[in-house]
Amino acid sequence: MNIENQIEDYIKYITLERQLSINTIDGYKKDLIDFFSFLNKDYKNIKRVDITNYIEYLSSKLNSKSVNRHIVSIRNYFKFLLRNGYIKENPCDDIVGLKMPKTMPHVLSIEDIDKLLDIKVIDAKTSRDKSMLELMYSCGLRVSELLDLKVNDIDFNMNIVKCFGKGSKERIVPLSDIATIYLKEYINLYRVSLLKNNVSDILFLNVRGGKLSRQGFFKILKELALKKGIDKDISPHTIRHSFATHLINNGADLRSVQTMLGHENIKTTQIYTHISNNYKKEKYENAHPRNKKYKEKLL
Repeated sequence: MNIENQIEDYIKYITLERQLSINTIDGYKKDLIDFFSFLNKDYKNIKRVDITNYIEYLSSKLNSKSVNRHIVSIRNYFKFLLRNGYIKENPCDDIVGLKMPKTMPHVLSIEDIDKLLDIKVIDAKTSRDKSMLELMYSCGLRVSELLDLKVNDIDFNMNIVKCFGKGSKERIVPLSDIATIYLKEYINLYRVSLLKNNVSDILFLNVRGGKLSRQGFFKILKELALKKGIDKDISPHTIRHSFATHLINNGADLRSVQTMLGHENIKTTQIYTHISNNYKKEKYENAHPRNKKYKEKLL
């Protein structure tokens, strides 16, 4: 049985009909290949119990978020099969995702962000790293949005960046003055040396003149954090979380932050209000004179 043939029609459908990123489509495909490899059954013979057994298996190996992603992939696939007459009943009609533990996003302090962005530009690589991180923190970009940027997506006349988020939806985000300065320097002085006679309109290049990968960016970020003595759990999304939290801490309204992040639902953005409130409470407790005196007595 050729497992890839089991899902070929579905992958063609979501590629042509739904506005999904390449990464999302690849994720769906991998999830379904894993699913069929585990069950080793034709889709017509898959029952509800097969799916629940698979979810139990995944739950023993993955966290709730990853398991739920697999469930969404499987559920959407069987909806497609039912809608197109491949099956008469949907075996995962009433299967719901796992309850997610409430977690707060990891956020760096402004002091840690300053440390991370304190990169001395001495060559093409340091110029790229500096402008890349300044841009990411300036605009709250996802790592995929950052690495997909083309040179012409930066408008220095308007001081804006055009990026494409989930579902290839375009949004415009303002650039900070400092990000603009280092982006101009990178594009005008250093990018050509990374290009190495190749032809590419991709903004951020690797040392071979190709597009910088997600793994490459993650490695750069980890090495910088280690070098700067930032002993915290850090990922590309940490920069995005920090961008949103710092804006709200400094008075930005929720709707503006929602627009800049490209969130469809403002409830997604509201998590940063909770982080901000915790931050303000901590600052209050440390700054209020009566509270300070009480803490001193306890010591």
